[in-house]
Amino acid sequence: MERYRAGKPTSPQERLGTGLETESGWQWLARAQARHQAVTSSSMMVGVTAYFGFTCTDSSDDIRERGITTAIWPTYAKQLLELQEAGATEEDLHPIVAEAITESCFTQ
Repeated sequence: MERYRAGKPTSPQERLGTGLETESGWQWLARAQARHQAVTSSSMMVGVTAYFGFTCTDSSDDIRERGITTAIWPTYAKQLLELQEAGATEEDLHPIVAEAITESCFTQ
């Protein structure tokens, strides 16, 4: 900010500019490797907020908001990433995430 106020050049120094170009050049590769790993051998971590509880009268188990973070199977990760790359909205991904979490957390 001080550089802008003083009226000095706002373009980055050559060394910094080269570093920024290098970082943007490898970042897509790191993302591609992480996506490949998520859909082949390992899993992908998903975090959601859900509501759990019972709605019967005189129950101490009122509906409460809970956070769930779990690893989902690579098949679901592949479906999610393919839909995301195709331009799906977050609402379009909800059914797949729900199915993945159900299989991961609530079935044996």
